[in-house]
Amino acid sequence: MTGEDTSRFVRLRVEMVVEVCEDGGGSGVTGAALRRISEDEHMPAEERAHAEAAVKEDEAEALAYLVDPFDLVSDIPGVELTQASWSSELIDYDPDSPDWDPDEDDEGDEGAVGYAEEVAEQEDAEEREEARGVRSGSV
Repeated sequence: MTGEDTSRFVRLRVEMVVEVCEDGGGSGVTGAALRRISEDEHMPAEERAHAEAAVKEDEAEALAYLVDPFDLVSDIPGVELTQASWSSELIDYDPDSPDWDPDEDDEGDEGAVGYAEEVAEQEDAEEREEARGVRSGSV
């Protein structure tokens, strides 16, 4: 490919496992998400009620509400976020398990994800976003 044929769009995949160290309560993840929801002046009342209920029910939802992909790239010169989607889920995590090899997707494919797997991941993410009805992952 020449410089003119090269796409200027890059799909950046980041997968993180985080440990929520505090109880959701007023000062933890849940409390922070509830404060952010209450401070969002542009959120319609019906969406606000749904978001608050989802955040109170599930710390993973609260964390997803607090994470903003725009923040990851906003300070990088020459980069503009075109689209983003993200989701979160509670998981059973064992750092010593071979199932949690952070490089397992990189073997033999230079980090590329197969088309069928990519489509399935996107569909799953969209279904979770629709089911949550909270925040749209598109920018």
